[in-house]
Order: sequence, then structure tokens, then C-alpha cells
Amino acid sequence: MTIPYRPLALGLLTLSFSVLILGRAQAGGSHYYPPVTDPVVKEECGSCHLAFAPSMLPASSWKRMMADLKNHFGDDATIDAASAARITEYLVANAADKAGQPFSSKLLRGVSAANTGSTPLRITELPRWVKEHRKVPDWEWKHKDVRSKTNCVACHADAELGYYND
Repeated sequence: MTIPYRPLALGLLTLSFSVLILGRAQAGGSHYYPPVTDPVVKEECGSCHLAFAPSMLPASSWKRMMADLKNHFGDDATIDAASAARITEYLVANAADKAGQPFSSKLLRGVSAANTGSTPLRITELPRWVKEHRKVPDWEWKHKDVRSKTNCVACHADAELGYYND
């Protein structure tokens, strides 16, 4: 008697799993940025901070940043020329204005990617980022578990997977 119910149970289990997976993909929705997949970028950039998704900044920003690693936000992040070239190539190829990611265009709204002198170097200074985080009180950025606006994983548990909807 249990045999006729087995296909039904299997079907319900499959449906439940699919809803869970598709729901997760939808949850990332417009706040999903494909995470870094290049091992050199992950190693070099991720050794000090979250290896930020290239689709969060325009190509001109990545070029400017990589051209001055000696002054990388107060640190000397100088690396060998071959690694720098590979990282730059990866970041530029997957940049917000190159990769065609859906939320990238919203994140860059109000930013001129063409004017390389004025393109932002900090994701946290993008108008959309500021708008999305405007309700976060100043004291929360200083909390011992956060300490910086660039510590995305402190609030977005799945940031390393590209999800920022928490």
C-alpha cells in the first residue's frame, strides 16, 4: 500500500526542494552580484578583505584602483606585475558597465563611468549604496563586529556568495 504514495512523496519532496532553491535565487534578486571566481583575484584581494564583486564598480574605477596599489585606501597593496595585470583584466571584464548584471546599472545610477577622473573608488560612496544603507546608524558601523562599511559579511551573511539582500 505504500508503493502508490512513494511517487507522490518523491514529487512533493522534489517540489519543496525546487521552491527552496528557486526562492533563494529570487531572494538574491536585484541585490545579487556574481562573486569573484578567479583564484588569483580571490587570493590577492581576499587576503585582506572580501574580494568585492567586480560588477559593483565601473571598469574605469577598477583601472584607477589597480594603477595605484601603493596607495590602496591607506595601505600598500603592491603585487607583482603579472598578478596585477591578471587581476585588472578580470575586474575590468566583469565590471558593472561591462558584465551586464541587472542590479549593476541601478547601483551605478548617477555615476559617470566615462569620466575616469571622477569615477568612484569606494563602493560605499555610490549613491545607491548610500541610499540602501541610510538607515544604518553611525554607532552600528563602529560596532566591534562591523568596524567598517566595507565589512559586508558582518550584516550580509551570504555576501561571499554574492547575496546582499539580508
